[in-house]
Amino acid sequence: MKSHSLQPKPEFQQLREENFYSFRLYIAGTNFKSILALKTIKHICETYLKDHYDLEVIDVYQQPELTQGEPIVAVPTLIRLLPLPLQRIIGDLSQTERILMALNLSF
Repeated sequence: MKSHSLQPKPEFQQLREENFYSFRLYIAGTNFKSILALKTIKHICETYLKDHYDLEVIDVYQQPELTQGEPIVAVPTLIRLLPLPLQRIIGDLSQTERILMALNLSF
């Protein structure tokens, strides 16, 4: 079985020093909290990080193999892969200001 690690995609490795952000969002199907989390994260990325981010969305129902070996204890979970260090937000992802603060995105 293929292992999925908490590393950014290889094509984004060279962009570290250019204020590039890489995120992985784990959701659970199309429930309200998952849809709201996805909408909020997309809004943040498009508003504050336009053209300087990668967002990978993993539905734990559709792709459960991608969670094996990962410390995913609840969904939604957002992981900032770049810039280092890794940063995680677990649970309620509906409050833009809270997410900006948690990810150290001050604008």
